[in-house]
Amino acid sequence: MSDADYGRLEPAVLWARFRELAAVPRPPRGEGPALTLLREWAAGLGLAAVGAGGDNLLVRVPASAGREGAPIVLLQAHVDMVCERDPSSPYDPATGGIGLVVDGDWLRADGTTLGADNGIGVAVMQAVAESDTRHGPLELLFTTAEEIGLEGAGRLDAAAVRGRLLLNLDSEDDGVLTVGCAGATDSRISAGADRTPALRSEAALRVTVSGAAGGHSGMDIASGRANAIKVLAGCLQEMAGHVPCRLASMDGGTSRNAIPREAEAVVLVPEASAAAAWGVVEAAGRQAQAAFAATDPGVRVAVADAPAPPAACTAGRTATLIDLLVALPNGPLVMSSRFPGVVETSTSLGAVATSPDVLEVHSLTRTSNQAALRDVLGALAAVARLAGADLDIQHGYPAWEPRPSSHLLETCVAVWRDLFGDVPVVAAAHAGLEPAVIGQSIPDLDMVSVGPRIKSPHSPAERVSISSVQRFWRFLLATLDALSA
Repeated sequence: MSDADYGRLEPAVLWARFRELAAVPRPPRGEGPALTLLREWAAGLGLAAVGAGGDNLLVRVPASAGREGAPIVLLQAHVDMVCERDPSSPYDPATGGIGLVVDGDWLRADGTTLGADNGIGVAVMQAVAESDTRHGPLELLFTTAEEIGLEGAGRLDAAAVRGRLLLNLDSEDDGVLTVGCAGATDSRISAGADRTPALRSEAALRVTVSGAAGGHSGMDIASGRANAIKVLAGCLQEMAGHVPCRLASMDGGTSRNAIPREAEAVVLVPEASAAAAWGVVEAAGRQAQAAFAATDPGVRVAVADAPAPPAACTAGRTATLIDLLVALPNGPLVMSSRFPGVVETSTSLGAVATSPDVLEVHSLTRTSNQAALRDVLGALAAVARLAGADLDIQHGYPAWEPRPSSHLLETCVAVWRDLFGDVPVVAAAHAGLEPAVIGQSIPDLDMVSVGPRIKSPHSPAERVSISSVQRFWRFLLATLDALSA
């Protein structure tokens, strides 16, 4: 991308701050370089920056002239990002540097996640502080480790926050005002591997699933995209139905809240049956491609020879572990009756990893109906029990329940209507948003989440609509004006 292409984007200050942020690594729990950047930015403007519990940073911005008596508005975004990359990309956001590409109305990255989730929110907050706009006193709350269970928000020092009107800038739909979100619960199944040594009469094969689109395990869960781990488990089950096989290892998924794009397994089969096993996997791969032809056409299954491992699970244990992965619930389970088209309850098989003695399987369950959670966790427990495995449940964060009456929401709706001539959609998100946790610490907060149009977050296909960022910018400035008038 040329500097000229990027330099033409408006508002210039917003895109300049986003470019600076894209140049430093900020994986969850590794936001140090980005936080240093933000502290130096605040100091350069003479703004007070204080810690707000954990690694969170709070920057106070004085009111515009004549607006000093207005209520304090808290703007909030998270600094960290999901760091996914294609193997061929020259960039790696986990270690520093994102290749920005202007593609028509879209800004995307060169083979990696873009970090618009939630870097655009961070950049917007910086741009507001630098711009000559009308607003009351502001607090800019930069949180950390949002992508691994809203950790930063969970460590918030509520005493540091003075504002009682919260605009969370982490939504991903243009023209949508989000007033609630699903809660989430992590679960980890640990299954013993029961290994015996490899035999000279066995051949090792590597089965790989790649090319899946992936995406956000909440927002994209109903999109019909392939879960690479589930596809791999299905192929292995098909193989085991035709050829004796033993599982040596299985690994897939990189982030707890992303749909797995890649997964691979190494299996041992009788040497005399290797060709037959190869053919079964290739046939199963073609079936998987046909199954996802409309919703995830890039998914591919490949089989190749592999170096012989020292040991593998017994045939009986292999069958049990494969059945465990096939049987685990995955995908949307219940749709919302209150918000049409929104998933109420889902669960996503996010990661699988093999250690010498244990196969670990990580799922993330989301729901805005806590009563429904019991049924999902019961299903996970039953599958684990049948496999002779242990289940560890870690409740992450609660749902954000919509308020029946909200002055902030009324203001946002009126501002959007006046600016754009239509009425915004008021909805709940099937994803974790930090107001769910922040609202627990500060119960009297009035909260709304807004943002631009972001597609395919948590995957290398992530992109943000440039024109929607401009509308988002106009809307935010007008809202801050209205709240301080």
